[in-house]
Amino acid sequence: LIKCLTKGGKKGAKKKVVDPFSKKDWYDVKAPAMFNVRNIGKTLVTRTQGTKISSDGLKGHIFEVSLADLQNGEVVFRKFMLITEDVQGKNCLTNFHCMDLTHDKMCSMVKKCQTMIEGHTDVKTTYGYLLCLFCTGFTKKRNNQIRKTSYARHQQVLQIRKKMMKIMTQEV
Repeated sequence: LIKCLTKGGKKGAKKKVVDPFSKKDWYDVKAPAMFNVRNIGKTLVTRTQGTKISSDGLKGHIFEVSLADLQNGEVVFRKFMLITEDVQGKNCLTNFHCMDLTHDKMCSMVKKCQTMIEGHTDVKTTYGYLLCLFCTGFTKKRNNQIRKTSYARHQQVLQIRKKMMKIMTQEV
């Protein structure tokens, strides 16, 4: 009976506490050349261990950046999503993924007593890129209009949407 007590150590020995950040590497995120500011920021990734390579873990990551940060401007409501395509050394090279407006900007554009018209179309550029373009339009009061509302009828909405798509394909 006494022999069994002295044989083993503690049952369920405590695991050694390791800081998770000690196993991480910092990488610089670089924006495409079309923007004034190339250095967006830094990102973390788990170090290479065995067959799992750290740079492969970064490819495909999407970074959301404001246009004001990229161009040193004041257009804060426009955000760009940049996707990591290549990792060179400690730099993540990104490319354009999509553009969007902030939620508060979209909410400020939508008002009562007007019609909101949304349209989208797929367009192929001269460089061979396939873009999915979205467009949002609103009806507006005329200068001499007395009526409070300025709604568009269903047929008018369809015509406006058709015109939007035509203009988007022509511009690209």
